[in-house]
Amino acid sequence: MQIQVHSDNHIEGSARLVDWVSASVADKLDRFDDEVTRVVVHLNDENGVKAGAHDKRCQIEARPKGQQPVSVTHKAASLEYAVDGAIDKLNNALSHQFGKLRSKRASAPTPLEGETLEVEGRDALMEEDFLADEQLRTS
Repeated sequence: MQIQVHSDNHIEGSARLVDWVSASVADKLDRFDDEVTRVVVHLNDENGVKAGAHDKRCQIEARPKGQQPVSVTHKAASLEYAVDGAIDKLNNALSHQFGKLRSKRASAPTPLEGETLEVEGRDALMEEDFLADEQLRTS
């Protein structure tokens, strides 16, 4: 899983910050490592230099293989809480999405050896049409 970290002008995008955010994301989302190709983290200070409650925002977008991107946002008073909250939200969203996919795969009928799955009744209708055509040709 590739992790990219971007920050606005009001947040100093130091190597230490990038390393911390990348390590946090990798640590908490490591179980999705094979299913997610890239994670993009955007850090913003919505009030700029002014102080304010919940002015730090962390938006994280994950790109699962073969699926639409999943995006979450969390606002908090500090950058640490914003990042942790967004990672938790993303963990829940990915767990939900992959859980739904796994349950669909598990509940889907599997064919026995040498058997193909067909829509119920479809084979019978095709056979009736074939037999009707055969009768028309032989009569």
